[in-house]
Amino acid sequence: MEPQLELVQIHSGESFIVWAHGYPFRTVRWHFHPEYEIHLITDTNGHYFVGDFIGDFVPGNLVMTGPNLPHNWISDVPEGTTIPRRCIVLQFTQTFIESCIGVFPELEPVATLLDESRRGLLFRPEAGETARKVLTALLNAHGAERIALFVQLLGLLTADRGRKNLTSAGYLPDPSAYMSGGMNRALAYVGEHLEGNMSEGAIAAIAGMTPGGFSRAFKRHTGMTFVHYVNRMRINLACQLLMSEKSPVTDICFRIGFNNLSNFNRHFALQKGMSPSRFRALFNENRTANFAA
Repeated sequence: MEPQLELVQIHSGESFIVWAHGYPFRTVRWHFHPEYEIHLITDTNGHYFVGDFIGDFVPGNLVMTGPNLPHNWISDVPEGTTIPRRCIVLQFTQTFIESCIGVFPELEPVATLLDESRRGLLFRPEAGETARKVLTALLNAHGAERIALFVQLLGLLTADRGRKNLTSAGYLPDPSAYMSGGMNRALAYVGEHLEGNMSEGAIAAIAGMTPGGFSRAFKRHTGMTFVHYVNRMRINLACQLLMSEKSPVTDICFRIGFNNLSNFNRHFALQKGMSPSRFRALFNENRTANFAA
């Protein structure tokens, strides 16, 4: 079974993303992404899969995966059971972490950690317990505190001499082969063409599927309909543009693929709880306050 591409969105103004999710959840599937990932299980037991490795996990299971390394955690719970928070996930790009190492020589030991993570890394339970406190704090951290906690996390992972690789020495992920899958081609196309017009039928053709089959498969893959997914991605892009540019809201609306301003405002309010203009005003207020401080 081919792993599926997960599109990781690290927003403008953030160096990395840290978030928590429950179980079941849309990302609980055999998948990969170009970003590094630090993954901590906080609840449930089960089986996990990293490359060609299969193992058992319990709360405190702390794993780091390198770029494009397929992975998945499946909890052993009764059918129909819902777990509010099963894990905490932190993801960052290779470009970001390499720039950090280039600026701060003290982070040079992290390069070894990154290299080892390409085969998957399992850390000792003691490291998992310490990481839980740091990751939990990161969920609500802002500004310089966020960066300090991130560096602290890298430090404790680097210091764990009991960490061990998971995949076999000869295992090499092949993202070019993964991307041959129809759904992965479709998701990659959507991510690269948010600013243009696209129809579900046209994307289904890119995936090599019938419209009906694509619609059902897309819902299983992402947990939402195609239209909902595209709108969510476009609103996220709008937020980045509102924070980084001075372009009028109307220009941004049409630029990201919406056909009229009222529809854009409605979808923006549904996702962000405010209008695009209010979002930009609050962001500018916060930026001004930071400069004044």
